[in-house]
Amino acid sequence: MDCKATVNIGDYSRGGKTRGDNKAADHEMGCKEKYIPFGVLDEDSGQVYLTFGSSSKTSDFIVDSLCRVWEQMPSADKDACQCIQIKADNGPESSGIRTQFLKRMVEFANHTGKTVHLLYYPPYHSKYNPIERCWGILEQHWNGTQLKDAETLLEWAKTMTWKGINPMVEFSRKVYEKGVTLSKKSYGGC
Repeated sequence: MDCKATVNIGDYSRGGKTRGDNKAADHEMGCKEKYIPFGVLDEDSGQVYLTFGSSSKTSDFIVDSLCRVWEQMPSADKDACQCIQIKADNGPESSGIRTQFLKRMVEFANHTGKTVHLLYYPPYHSKYNPIERCWGILEQHWNGTQLKDAETLLEWAKTMTWKGINPMVEFSRKVYEKGVTLSKKSYGGC
């Protein structure tokens, strides 16, 4: 799983070239519409799940997206699953020391009824996370496309392929509060 850099929506050149007759703005004068991409790659099936959030990159956004991925997975895959291994890059929103993230991951484990193993890559090694390769494919796929609105963004994301499979794409308009933490008393910490 991984969150990527925010995608700006508008008449931006995205590398200087555009597909079609659309004119790109020659200066980025402040973007009003931005989306946060979050992705999960099921390494067993090769299925990619993408969620584009319109709010903030938070622990709650990540775990809510994981819950939606779990609900979309075929029942046979869920039944065959003994435990869930989640590979993460230890970014600020998914860090193993963030109380809100850990609380929500416990809720996710309880929801799925499976044991969850969080596997963190060391600093500067997230490039080995398989979902990172999917981000590169997505960037190449929509390179030169003016992502003028959310609909264009989602449609281009849906037509990308990873190992011959189109991703499952969702859009989240839920507003997430930044900076949510738990007190030591509320989670039984020392």
